[in-house]
Order: sequence, then structure tokens, then C-alpha cells
Amino acid sequence: MLSRTRRLLPETTAHLRNHLATPRHPVSMYSKQLASHTSASSSDKEPSIGFIGLGQMGFHMATHLQSKSHTRFVIYDTNQQALANFQAQVREAQEESSVTIARSPADLAEQSTVIVTALPESAHVKQAYLGSKGVLEGLRPDTLCIDSSTIDTTVSMEVSRKIIEAGGRAVDAPISGGIMGAKAGTLTFMVGSQSEEDFARARVYLERMGKNVVRCGDLGAGQAAKICNNLLLAISMVGTAEAMNLGVRLGLDPSVLAGIVNTSSGRCWSSDTANPVPNVIASAPSSNGYEGGFKSRLMLKDLGLVANAAKESKTPLMLGALAENIYRHLSNNSEMAEKDFSVVYKWLGGRS
Repeated sequence: MLSRTRRLLPETTAHLRNHLATPRHPVSMYSKQLASHTSASSSDKEPSIGFIGLGQMGFHMATHLQSKSHTRFVIYDTNQQALANFQAQVREAQEESSVTIARSPADLAEQSTVIVTALPESAHVKQAYLGSKGVLEGLRPDTLCIDSSTIDTTVSMEVSRKIIEAGGRAVDAPISGGIMGAKAGTLTFMVGSQSEEDFARARVYLERMGKNVVRCGDLGAGQAAKICNNLLLAISMVGTAEAMNLGVRLGLDPSVLAGIVNTSSGRCWSSDTANPVPNVIASAPSSNGYEGGFKSRLMLKDLGLVANAAKESKTPLMLGALAENIYRHLSNNSEMAEKDFSVVYKWLGGRS
């Protein structure tokens, strides 16, 4: 046994000597791998965020997202004043500003690993993503694109598919809660995503801008939920305006009537939060000359999306069609078209 061990010892020693002389993982290679891993981890922990669309909703959403993210923030809007106002606001609130203004959506995409868009209509979303110098031209691999616009479901799905084909990830996440919710950071996000993983990734950023984040299903499901919500919202606002108008004409104090409705079976958001009668609720747009809310022309746009979806799904719309007709007439008035949609109370001849 001893002699066998002696015979093996030179072979073993030589094998170890050769193995140590040519290490499988040189220090330089290991260092590069470690540096690469560290860099990737840092990027995952602190992604750069791009935000397109600093309108009445988007400005407040971007404010919350930027202040709660503590990372590089890139913005783009066709309105140069909105960009300047946002950058000035951040500089005033923070000693060091991490906000950069992009030259185009493509430029923004080249600098971002997460992109949020909040735009008025389908055409704006298509232009921002698919148009010349659009997001897709600068999209980085695995970039998460979150579209919070309320647009046609078919357009939303088309844009999402193009993003995924280009190597990115996409979710539709339209919002509810209005400008008041955007300011307060209490918005509800209705999310459509291809997977639970995409939803979980998006949720991190959506929770910085809102209070409720709900996955409604696959891509396009968020848009479907949003138009159903806005259908009911339009109908309830018209109903609330009619009821309040009738009560006032019958001699009731509008505040007393609203108090009764808001503690009874007629209670709804259109009455207890955005009551259409001026000075009933101080924070409602009606108490501010119907300014600072969801514009009537945008409600008409959403009701058009509802009508399209109903036609495609062969769903009858009775009150929805009537509400759309009312807001079409209202929006023909250039002044009322730009006012909060609760101005339907004034259109009906409501008294203050």
C-alpha cells in the first residue's frame, strides 16, 4: 500500500503544480466579471427614468415620481414652458437637480431604462413611440415602457406589441382620480401587462404616483377598465348635475341637498368629491370657475373610445350614447369645451 502511495505522489504533485500554474479564473478576468456584475446591479437598483407628457395630469405625476425616485430623471414635452417650469420646480425643492431635458422621445429613450408617458390622445401616443425620433428609435433592451394615457385599446395594443418586438417591455396603465388625485398622489392605476413580472416591475413606479395599482389582465385590459370607469363617470356627472339643478330650482340649498345625497343611496364621486354646483365643495373645480379639472372635450374623447369599444364588442349603450351626445353639444361651446366636465351643470342651466 505504501509503495503504491509513493508511486502516485509524483503524479499528483505534478498535476497540482500544472493546475496552479494555469488558474481557471485569472484575477484580471474575475475583476472584470465582478465590475460588470456590480455595474448591472447598480443599474437595476437605480434605473434612469424618462417621463413624456407634462400636461395637467402628467406634471403632477412626474413631480411625485421624480421626488420619490432619487435617480436620474429625463423629461420631454412639446411645450417648452412646461419643461422649464418642471425643472425650476425641482431646482427650488432640491439642492442638486437630477433632471435632464431630452431633445426628442428617441433621445429620452437612449437615456432611460424606465419610460412613463401621459399623453392626451391616441395620435400623440403613436407619434411619441412610433413616429420620427420616437421612443422606438432610441429604445434600450429591456426598457420598461408604461403608458398612462387613455387611448383606443387597439392603438394601445399595437404600440405595446411594437415595443416588445423592439426588445422592450410594455404595460398600459391608464389612471383615474383626476387632477386632484394627481396632485395628492392618490391616483388609481388600471394595468394591463403581458406577465405578472412586468406588472410587479411597473408597480414600483406607479405606487410613487398613486394609491391603488390594480392588474386588470393582459395587455389592453387597463384601457378597457378605464373606459368602463369613465363611461360611468360621465353618466353619474350628468345625473348629479340634473338632480342638483332640480333641487335648487325647487328651493333647496345646494349644500344641504349635497349633504343628504352624500349620506344616502345617491352618493357618488360626482357628488361628494367633484360636486358640479359652485361653492358646495371648496376643492371641486366648480368652485374654481370649473378650472383645474378634466376638460369636457377630453370626456367627449373618452366617450368616443367607449362608443368604438361598444361597437366592436356589440354592446348596447343607452345612457352612454346619451352622455356622449350631451358632451358633444357641450364641447361645441368653445368656452365650455376647455372647462372641467362638471360644467355640464352650467350647460343645463344650473343656478349657483
